[in-house]
Amino acid sequence: MLPASDRTVSRRDTALFALCLVLSLTALFAPPRLTGAVATGLRQSILWPFVWLEERAEEGRTSRARLDAVTVERDSAAMAAQVLPSLLAENERLRRLLGLGHRLHTRYVAAEVLHQAQATDGRTLLLSVGRASGVEPFDPVVAPQGLIGVISSVGRSTSVAMTWAHPDFRVSAFTPTANAFGLVAAAPGGTASDATLEFRGVPYRDSIPAGTVVLSSGLGGVYPKGIPIGTVERIEREQVGWERVYTMRAAAIPGAAAHVLVLLAPRDASVADAFPLDSLGAVSLPADSAPNTAPAHPRLTASASSPPAAAPAR
Repeated sequence: MLPASDRTVSRRDTALFALCLVLSLTALFAPPRLTGAVATGLRQSILWPFVWLEERAEEGRTSRARLDAVTVERDSAAMAAQVLPSLLAENERLRRLLGLGHRLHTRYVAAEVLHQAQATDGRTLLLSVGRASGVEPFDPVVAPQGLIGVISSVGRSTSVAMTWAHPDFRVSAFTPTANAFGLVAAAPGGTASDATLEFRGVPYRDSIPAGTVVLSSGLGGVYPKGIPIGTVERIEREQVGWERVYTMRAAAIPGAAAHVLVLLAPRDASVADAFPLDSLGAVSLPADSAPNTAPAHPRLTASASSPPAAAPAR
């Protein structure tokens, strides 16, 4: 037999159970307006601390998600800010190269400068075009700013260009304003990173002021007449009564060139109208500024009436 205290507890539990059952049935079958009012009262009184904790937990979860989104947006903006200048510069180079291609009257092929991890970086460039694209040795390589160099060796799909910084580079040049002729070559003793040009063989009687534009003369049949090479800076040395040698600032920097044009089968004609350079200034070539000589290169005998887009006859 249960003690009196145990019977009291058992009756109390039974009464509570019955009360909970009645309340549950009442809440189940009561009208929504009444149950809603009761629920609102409970949330604003007894359950308010729990509701407050739930709200704070939801805000913390939302804040963390928002922080992650803001962090991703900030990182993306920082990445875009770092890449944007290089993209703008590359787009500008490509636009200038495309404009140069439209202005050229000679056949050409566009080439990309490939990475070349060798000690000759800056003196030679590895290009993405070769014999399959019609490129052959002694084809000039130009950029929108001016002369880069000349093709020295050709493979099937790649070629090597000797830039003006190479010790063996030579190009016949003249100044359209001073009407002085000479030979442009790399200054001796310089490295690939700080190479400069020299305008050699200028007659002593021809004085060239600083800032004068120097262009290719077309003599020799390799380089067309009128390609900008650089501007005169100062007199480097002179031999009294014989010649002056001038230091030049190059028009095009080979190390900064990412895309170039290779001129195919150049003609003994002027291409100065294709190079309206802002850095060197507009240059007007007189019709008789250079002697009209026969092309020395055998590939210059191809017909000049062939369409510019066609491949050169080899």
